[in-house]
Amino acid sequence: MFHEGNRQLQDRYGGREVADRLVARRTVSAFSQEHIDFIQSLPFFFIASGHEDILDCSFKGGDPGFVRVVETNRLAYPDYDGNRMFKTLGNLVQNPNVGLLFIRFDREQQGDRKLNRLRVTGRAELFDDHPLLEAYPGAMRIVEVTARYIFTNCPRYIPEMRMVEPSRYVPRGGEEPPVPEWKHRDYIKEVIDPESKA
Repeated sequence: MFHEGNRQLQDRYGGREVADRLVARRTVSAFSQEHIDFIQSLPFFFIASGHEDILDCSFKGGDPGFVRVVETNRLAYPDYDGNRMFKTLGNLVQNPNVGLLFIRFDREQQGDRKLNRLRVTGRAELFDDHPLLEAYPGAMRIVEVTARYIFTNCPRYIPEMRMVEPSRYVPRGGEEPPVPEWKHRDYIKEVIDPESKA
């Protein structure tokens, strides 16, 4: 859970005992039902990935339930049409270690739920052919993450925000999402078919 840099700062600023206590009490390697309900209720999450000295953090979005817990320590999510830079997926090919952040901003709208922030660290695997592809209209691939550490965080600095409307670009059964405006820009349209997906 901690490397030497973490430990140096914990010792410098008096945090080692607190850190060890939090790991002992709040870190698990299997998803609880509360974790599952929380993850599957969200329309987005953030994923950190990297290879050597190139690091990346990306936003992944969809309709609530687009991330599914498929085993006690494994989740899956669809990869939709993007900008074809393959920053996250390319990192996963070279280095499967990832960090995921699930966060809820609309605390007043969450009802009985108490969980507002969940971190998952683990290893990701990319699948071009996967049984879940049929469950996600418009999905190009499936990414599975096997969790190593699952832990909750204090939500005190999370601002209160509201969902205005879901993204109109999320693929949904029975309707074709609009083509994003950037695919029609002069500098890119000669190298991409706006209607193609990848």
